[in-house]
Amino acid sequence: MIDDDEEVRGSVGSLLRAEGYDVRLYEAPAEFLVVGAPQVPSCLVLDIRLSGESGLDFQERLASHGISTPVILITGHGDIPMTVRGMRAGAIDFLPKPFHEDQLLEAVGRALEVDRAQRAEAVGALTLKATFDRLTPREKDVFGLVVTGLMNKQVAARLELSEITVKIHRGNVMRKMEAQSLADLVRMAEILGVRDESIHRYG
Repeated sequence: MIDDDEEVRGSVGSLLRAEGYDVRLYEAPAEFLVVGAPQVPSCLVLDIRLSGESGLDFQERLASHGISTPVILITGHGDIPMTVRGMRAGAIDFLPKPFHEDQLLEAVGRALEVDRAQRAEAVGALTLKATFDRLTPREKDVFGLVVTGLMNKQVAARLELSEITVKIHRGNVMRKMEAQSLADLVRMAEILGVRDESIHRYG
């Protein structure tokens, strides 16, 4: 949590610790950046009105530091433009002070679920990239063309291969990528960004 009000930090910290959460409290954004975001599912409760840099400015700056921790904004002086700006920047919730304990706990619960999902997705993408990197150069070529919707004979013509060779490479790609269907390969290609963009999809 980042809040320059010591009393608020203390009360929120006590509430969250009582619920079993590991809590870190900071008076200013700079303190948070020195320590860095936790390497476990987490969220950031961030006050908008801080002395120095505003919470909204800091929220938008987090991305430049490679930090995608879900943010819960709190403020005693909120308005609609602030709310809109914070939510557009990806805030999980916007809580006006004084807020009920249950409101904060619910927001924290949702934020942690979002972060767990983000981390799982990131791990999945890394695993997928590692699997893709194990393909041969020619298998990667075939992968990039097959997911555009080209038939084997069209892929063969573009790569100047025989159709049977393309079928073999395609089978290897399916097996190594553990894809059950072309739809699976298309989804993987979107994540990896390896679809041949020179070809109109399914065109």
